[in-house]
Amino acid sequence: MIPAQRRELLLRELRGTGVLSVRELCDILGVSHMTVRRDIMTLEGEGRVRSVPGGVELVSQVRAEPSYLDKSRVDIEEKRAMARIAAALVGDGQTLYLDAGTTLGHLVPLLWNVVGLTVITNDITTAASLSDHPDVTLFLVGGLIDRENRSSVGDIAAATVAEFNIDTAFVSTSSWDLNRGSTTPSREKVAVKRAAMAAASTSVLVAGADKYGAFGTFKVAALSRFSTIITDDRLAESAARAVHDLGVSLEVAVPRRPGEAEGAGEPGEDGEPGEDGPRASTLPA
Repeated sequence: MIPAQRRELLLRELRGTGVLSVRELCDILGVSHMTVRRDIMTLEGEGRVRSVPGGVELVSQVRAEPSYLDKSRVDIEEKRAMARIAAALVGDGQTLYLDAGTTLGHLVPLLWNVVGLTVITNDITTAASLSDHPDVTLFLVGGLIDRENRSSVGDIAAATVAEFNIDTAFVSTSSWDLNRGSTTPSREKVAVKRAAMAAASTSVLVAGADKYGAFGTFKVAALSRFSTIITDDRLAESAARAVHDLGVSLEVAVPRRPGEAEGAGEPGEDGEPGEDGPRASTLPA
C-alpha cells in the first residue's frame, strides 16, 4: 500500500470513530509506530487531523460560533500574546481594520500610545473601548447586527468597509487550515472580511492554533492571501512548516505560562510591551 492510500485508510477509520490511538492505527494499518506518526504529521500539516495525547482525532466542521462571552473566557494568555505580536506591526499614522473577535479585542489597550491612528471596526466592543482614545479617528461600521458576536455583518457593512484605503487589515477567523484557508460558518461575515482584505495594502490573519484544522461552510480566503499569520505555540510543527511553505510569514506567539514573572512579555503601564517585549518565534516567508 502506497503512503497516499494508507493515509486515506487512516482517514476512513477516523470518520467512523472520531479518534484513535497510535497503537490502534498500527494494528489497523499494519505498519510501525514511526510510520503512523509520519502519516499523522502529514495529515496534520494538511489540516485534516489533529494530534491528541496518545493518538489522533478527525478535524471537525464548525457549524456555529460560540458567543462573544464564551469566547472571551478561554485562551486569554494566548490571545494576549497574539495581540502583542499584532501591536508590533502597527505604526503611527496608519489606517487599520480590526475585525470582530475577542482576540483582536486584546490589541486595543496596546494601541493607546500609537499616534494618529484611524481605526475601522465592525466590533461593537472594540469600538466602545477605543471611543475614549484621545488620538484615534474611529469608524464603527454599520450593518446587520450579529448579537451573539457583538458585531455588524452583511452586505451593508462590507460596502462601508470598501470605501476606505486601509494600511493593515487584521482579520480574525473561527477556523483555518492549509487546504481550505480561512473559513466561517456565517455567510454574512464573509463579505465584510473580504472587503477589508481588498481595501488593505496588507492583510494579517490572527488565528489561534486551536482553530487550525477545523473548517466552516464558507471560505473567506486562501492562507496565501495573507502576508502574515499570527498564531500561538500550540500549532503543530508540521502545520507550521506547511504554512511557511506557502510563502506566508508565520508569527508564533508564546504566551506567559503559569509561574513566570509578572510582566514578562506583558504590556507595561504605558501600553507598550514589557521588558521582554513581544515573545514569538518567526518563520519568515
